Amino acid sequence: MKIVLISGSPRKTGNTMYAMEACKKAIEEEGIEAEIISLAGKEIKSCIACYKCKEIPRCVLPDEANEIMDLLRQSEGLITGAPVYFGTARGDLMNLVQRIGMVSRGNDKFLSWMVGGPIAVGRRGGLSNTYQEMLMFYFINEMIVPGSDYWNIVFAGKEEGIAGEDVEGIENVEKFARNTAKLIKKINA
Repeated sequence: MKIVLISGSPRKTGNTMYAMEACKKAIEEEGIEAEIISLAGKEIKSCIACYKCKEIPRCVLPDEANEIMDLLRQSEGLITGAPVYFGTARGDLMNLVQRIGMVSRGNDKFLSWMVGGPIAVGRRGGLSNTYQEMLMFYFINEMIVPGSDYWNIVFAGKEEGIAGEDVEGIENVEKFARNTAKLIKKINA
């Protein structure tokens, strides 16, 4: 059993990655493999609605999205970490999840019954909006989103690692990650 975590930050280290690392550790403590994919340095193109993915089980656009989809097809879970810029999720992360959704829905529905959910990381405004925006991807793809004590939101400043100062936020996403792992184990028992 495996959970893929995607850090949508353009920084390889930073607040979103800090939250993803906390989730990874919590998942592994539950005995499930976890792999973090960072979008830092990757250029993920936007879906062009060509619908070629309905003919072949892949996207025709030349970037790393298909490699990520291959990993997801071998996984039971997906957690996305969205840094909040200008009140919403970063474009490349949304590009990726929209293309993953199109390929899944147009083919084998590999996302259906996958367990996971989004995490929003930001300094001030837009965290709830981003969290809700990302939830739409999970729900429209028949995915299962476990709860926690609060929304999966982490407050962070401009400086790297400041997310660790939001103790409540980090504890909440760790609980969400553990709940994701526990639910995957129950489904696959």
